[in-house]
Amino acid sequence: MSVDLLVKKIKEKGNPSVAGLDPKLDYIPAYIREKAYAEHGKNLNGAAAAIWEFNKGLIDALCDVVPAVKPQSAFYEMYGLPGEAALHKTIEYAKEKGLYVILDVKRNDIGSTAEAYSKAYLGKTDIEGGLISPCDVDCVTVNPYLGTDGVMPFVEDCKKYDKAIFALVKTSNPSSGELQDLDLNGKKIFEIVAGKVNEWNAGTIGESGYGAVGAVVGATYPEQAKILRGIMPKSYFLVPGYGAQGGGAKGVLPCFNADGLGAVVNSSRAIMCAYKKGDWRDEQFAEAARAEAVRMREDICAVL
Repeated sequence: MSVDLLVKKIKEKGNPSVAGLDPKLDYIPAYIREKAYAEHGKNLNGAAAAIWEFNKGLIDALCDVVPAVKPQSAFYEMYGLPGEAALHKTIEYAKEKGLYVILDVKRNDIGSTAEAYSKAYLGKTDIEGGLISPCDVDCVTVNPYLGTDGVMPFVEDCKKYDKAIFALVKTSNPSSGELQDLDLNGKKIFEIVAGKVNEWNAGTIGESGYGAVGAVVGATYPEQAKILRGIMPKSYFLVPGYGAQGGGAKGVLPCFNADGLGAVVNSSRAIMCAYKKGDWRDEQFAEAARAEAVRMREDICAVL
C-alpha cells in the first residue's frame, strides 16, 4: 500500500515530517518575483513562474531531509490555469526527486461526483478506452463529512491504484471545535468520525501495519489526539499546526504510536519563510528552509 512507501521513506530519512508547499507571492524572495515578472509580466503567468522557481529551489534543498511534501491546491488555484500548471510541475518534480507527495485538496461530494474527484487525483480517467492518470500524487486529503458514500470511491481507488487518503477528523484551526467538538449521544463528533475512519481503513492494512485511510489531527489539540490515537491505532495521522500555528514537538507526541511511527508532521510557513528570520539573505531561502527542516526533525525526534 502507498502508506508503506511513506513509512519506508520516513525510516530512511529518520524524519517523520512533511514540508508544506503553500506559496504566496509575499513568501517568495523579491529577486525571484522580479525575474519572473520581467519575463512574463505582472500577471498570472508571472506569478506562476515565480512560484515554480521558488518551489524548485525548496525541493532541491529539502529532498534528502524530508520524506514528503504537501502542496496545498488552493495556493495554486488562486493563480488560475498558470498556477495549476505550476502545481503539476511541482508534483512531477517532487516525485522525480523521490519525495512522497500528499496533495491537500480536501475534496468530496456524493455518488458520481465523488468518483470523479477520486479519478482526478488518485485513479485514472478513461479516454476512449485509454486510462490516463491526470494527477499522479501518492495521497490526498478528503472531507469525510458527507459520509460513507462520499468516501468509498476514494478508498476503492486507494486499493486499486495503491494510493492513500487523509480524512479530516480534528483540524488544527481555532474554531474547529464549533462543530467537531459537539456532543452526540455521549461522544464528540470528531470521535464518531474517527470511528468511521477506522472502519474504512480496516480492509487496507499494508505490510507496515498501517492502512490507506489516515486522519488529519491537529498538533494544536494534543488531548484530543490521545483519544484519537486509541480509536484509530492503524491509521497514519497527518498532523498540521506545528510551528506557525503554535503546535510544538510535545504537542505532536500523542499522535504517534509506541513504535515511533503513525504520524507525519507538517510545517509550511516556518520552512518556506525561514529565510525571513535571522541573518539569511534572500538568495539563501533554500538553505534557510533546509536548516529549519533539519531543526524540526531534531525537535520532533528528540521527544519520540
